[in-house]
Amino acid sequence: MIVSKQIHKPRLVLVVDDQEINRDALGIILEEDYSVIYASNGKEALDMIRENANDLSIVMLDLMMPVMNGFEVLEVMKGDANMKNIPVIVLTAEKNAELKALQMGAADFITKPFDVHEVILARVGRIIELSEGRRLISAAETDELTKLYSRNFFFEYANRLYTYHPELKLDAIVINIEQFHSINEVNGRKFGDEVLKLIGEEIKVFLFDSQGIACRFDSDRFGIYCVHHDDYTPLLEKLLKRVNGISEKVKIGLRMGVKPWREGIEPILMFDHASAACSMVRGDYQNPIMVYNDDMGARDHLNRMLLNDLHQAIEKKQLHIYYQPKYDIQCDPPRLCSAEALIRWNHPELGLILPATFIPLFEGNGLIGLIDDYVWHEAAEQVAKWKKKYGISFPVSVNVSRPDVFDLTFTEKLKRLINDNRLDYKDVKLEITESAYTDNAKYLIDVIESLRETGFEIEMDDFGSGYSSLNMISSMPIDVLKMDMKFIRNIEKSETDRRLVNLILDIAKYLNVTVVAEGVETEGQMRLLRNAGCDMVQGFYFSRPLPAEDFEKLIEREITEERK
Repeated sequence: MIVSKQIHKPRLVLVVDDQEINRDALGIILEEDYSVIYASNGKEALDMIRENANDLSIVMLDLMMPVMNGFEVLEVMKGDANMKNIPVIVLTAEKNAELKALQMGAADFITKPFDVHEVILARVGRIIELSEGRRLISAAETDELTKLYSRNFFFEYANRLYTYHPELKLDAIVINIEQFHSINEVNGRKFGDEVLKLIGEEIKVFLFDSQGIACRFDSDRFGIYCVHHDDYTPLLEKLLKRVNGISEKVKIGLRMGVKPWREGIEPILMFDHASAACSMVRGDYQNPIMVYNDDMGARDHLNRMLLNDLHQAIEKKQLHIYYQPKYDIQCDPPRLCSAEALIRWNHPELGLILPATFIPLFEGNGLIGLIDDYVWHEAAEQVAKWKKKYGISFPVSVNVSRPDVFDLTFTEKLKRLINDNRLDYKDVKLEITESAYTDNAKYLIDVIESLRETGFEIEMDDFGSGYSSLNMISSMPIDVLKMDMKFIRNIEKSETDRRLVNLILDIAKYLNVTVVAEGVETEGQMRLLRNAGCDMVQGFYFSRPLPAEDFEKLIEREITEERK
């Protein structure tokens, strides 16, 4: 922790006020605990501050005075290297003056007429202790679970360190627990609390040898403000070792964002940057540390803009659903049979934004559920319109994110969606990425089994992009396996890729599940897949994703062909 100054004589306080009665009143309150000196105007005060700069602990400064007022004193002190780190409490009866004084660097204010003397002593003591980096904290200023600082006190303390200890080159670090909500849901809140406690304990161990302070920002996020280190990998490794020692059955991931010290950047902005860096490595278990640099500034600005604009985008329907056709290629000619719902954002300032730009951002900030819910409703309403207009059922696949599954209202929400639109359960297919299955959490498997029993069809999206074992695949509750496009890209040229595709198709046939190949762009790819036994394909060979009105032309053409 920050080392205390060793001061054995009474701390020196300068009281500056043009009214003698006010000087006397403050003197009576302070003289029992402090050595007090006095000045009656700003010019006199500056002379005394210069004379006692090395000994002064605090200045009590009236703002409205003759000769030189308190604002002018603050301005001079701010520009003087010997005076700028001396904390100032302003004395005023003007509310507007308080704000201006704080903006000019005052540490606190005391309102005239003066408060009871206990309040004044508490405020003076608090500011002196913060400026010396030796603040004794109360229970209200710590997180009850981890015993680290609370968020509000942490930033108050960090700002004092930044202001009064510029010699300490302090880095900002943000640590986040991967999928903490899921950890709580599957293993219980008591288990989650134990994880948080262990992280708090390990951070305290780190701070024992490193000057700094730490806090728990919110449920699963921690902050550290400490003297610069070249590499924080050892800290993260110790944290991971500690939390993963709780249970062999539960793997816990952590990620870290670091904003190195830079002159003139205040703590709140440093932690914004560290948080942005932390979000950028969400889910990256191989490289879980990101150090913020200037190149991330533009991306960070874009992310903030998108986060701020999401609710308005939903409200004003700036999010548009596109439909990518899926074709049954075991028919001759191939037949349009279903579609995948894909989202695009038509931003009023940025234009059309593809999902790769904003989906990872909202996943990292816990907002992906809003996107998914929007897509489900729009897609279900569109399927119902087509059903009414053309008299046929035309299924659409929608994405389900892992956090959706752990929403206790998830199943009922989907059932209500189907019933409200008078659809059959097979009209809306649920796509879950392979990576969502890799932890093989029993809760997730149970929910998906329940959905299948209800009548929904489950598609495993991006199969082959992760690390599922054959044994794991056999236990997964799925109806459709979607082959990742990386297998398709080179099958015309690569014998190895063709063999891998054939192997996947053999596995699917053994499991009795349908296979959809993604990213099919050429006739050669389509023919190879058809000859190998692939059921359906989607990709630019047949069509790009289309808005609903353009997709209807494909439906109408298909109906016309069938009637011939």
